[in-house]
Amino acid sequence: MSTPAQPGIRTIVASSVIGTTVEWFDFFAYSTAAALILNALFFPEFDPLVGTILAFGGIAVGYFGRPLGSIVFGHFGDRIGRKKMLVISLVTMGAATFAIGLLPTYAAIGVAAPLLLMLLRLVQGFALGGEWGGAVLLVVEHAEPKRRAFLGSFPQVGLALGLTLSTLIFIPLVALPRDAFETWGWRIPFLISAALVLVGLFIRLRISETPEFEAMRNEGKEVRVPLWETLKTHLGQVLLAALSFAVIGAVFYMLFTFSLTYGTEFIGHTESQMLAIATVCSLLSLIGLPLAGWLADRHGVARVFIIGTVISIVLAFPAFWLIDTGSLAAAYVAYIATTVGFCATYGTMGVLYAQAFDVRIRYTGMSLALGIGTIVGSAFVPMIYLELLNIFEQSWSIALYMVLAGIVTLVSATLLQRLNRRRAAQGESTLGAANVAEGVAR
Repeated sequence: MSTPAQPGIRTIVASSVIGTTVEWFDFFAYSTAAALILNALFFPEFDPLVGTILAFGGIAVGYFGRPLGSIVFGHFGDRIGRKKMLVISLVTMGAATFAIGLLPTYAAIGVAAPLLLMLLRLVQGFALGGEWGGAVLLVVEHAEPKRRAFLGSFPQVGLALGLTLSTLIFIPLVALPRDAFETWGWRIPFLISAALVLVGLFIRLRISETPEFEAMRNEGKEVRVPLWETLKTHLGQVLLAALSFAVIGAVFYMLFTFSLTYGTEFIGHTESQMLAIATVCSLLSLIGLPLAGWLADRHGVARVFIIGTVISIVLAFPAFWLIDTGSLAAAYVAYIATTVGFCATYGTMGVLYAQAFDVRIRYTGMSLALGIGTIVGSAFVPMIYLELLNIFEQSWSIALYMVLAGIVTLVSATLLQRLNRRRAAQGESTLGAANVAEGVAR
């Protein structure tokens, strides 16, 4: 009897990219809507600035769901497989996003509206907590060592694609008459997620389990409680990987979410102009993220990640000097230049994390590190930026925050790389036996 053909690496990469695209589209549709309209619809009793801060609070709530999702999905992902958990995470995210599109506003049901909105954001975060780690592992545990960083960057491309789609769809919507946008226009991105989920499921159900996980399970090396094993044996990696995320969160929100509020309310550009800038930066990321992975295969994952961090630190103040001139052309230069540092760090982050954990607890370790990292380095960033502006009334405070986040990342990533090298020197594999010399020793 012939065995069914296994999917090739292209199908596996496509499955990972499409799944993460759908999940990030769903997640970022809220972020964009929060910057544009949700304050008026769900927090109308507050001052507009306070309402915007509360709407951005939904971003924080979403990130608080991620550690819980990382624990639950990581546990079962390390015990029964990556593929099954990825299917469940996709369906969960799609259902929560579709429900947001149907949600009555404050005017219809009062305080229940923002409470339900926050609950659905928590569910979104829970689903996202299980998506990222599994999507990265699906690729890197299938990929040959010489192409691991390049192929491992493609799940990160899902963020850029999801962001691009969620931003593009709002451009014609904000051009609608204000009443139409407030009544039904803002709901469209959330409702169409159902179709995207179906596409993602069709491809994701065709993939196979990763060879490294299958080998580990066939040898009977599963860990009974992956979370406990992770905290007992890899706590340092979890903490350092989490802190390494700091600059990514700081730069991301400067580029793609806070920029909408800052550019319109503080600089004077139109919503369409700022959405166009965000779209250009996300489109450039479609090239920059795989390019970072390609460079990492040749020069080392940690090296490219650290260079990206340094770029982000160096550009923080000059970027805001350009933005604050009020020139739209200068704003494009600032945001595009900042995108370079973002691509170098985010494009290599998946493999940087995967290298740090043994296959038995890799799903849990990666997901938990990112869940903690996003709470520390992302969850409150939009609100922090707004509060800094409210207190100091100048952008230097935001630039300083980005620099400090970059320093935290620089120190943490350097220590994480040293820890990985020490483990490799002791004969421990960080990404399969072939990885000892290939990825970590650089």
